[in-house]
Amino acid sequence: MISHPNLDLVHRFFQAYATNDQATIETILSPAIQWHIPGDHPLSGTKTGIAAVMAYFAQLGKAAFQASPIVMGVNDQYVIDCHQNWSSLDGVVNLKTMSCLLWKIEDGKITKVYNFPEDQHKVDTFFRTVYGNESQR
Repeated sequence: MISHPNLDLVHRFFQAYATNDQATIETILSPAIQWHIPGDHPLSGTKTGIAAVMAYFAQLGKAAFQASPIVMGVNDQYVIDCHQNWSSLDGVVNLKTMSCLLWKIEDGKITKVYNFPEDQHKVDTFFRTVYGNESQR
């Protein structure tokens, strides 16, 4: 298994996300973070700044959204990861899919994240079902 500071940073992010450790997440993200969420659903769009990204994560929490990494690649500026996404509301698995994220890292902070879902239509349908047509953007 390879070790790289950028991989360590993304692993720390996933650990903090899994335990809802907001303080750690805020130390990992650049103040100018841009988190790009594709699609046509209430949570899609670019979240700019730590407050906007944290608000997005809070919305994901309402959907019981979880993620677990499968595989990662790294260089000195980027990490690419593929991970499982799932959501279980009321004991029923409502979403099970995979996404890849491209993480841009500068000066030890995550500065940009681009999300590439396995099935955008499935993701759009899930978030529209959970949030209706109300915009969270």
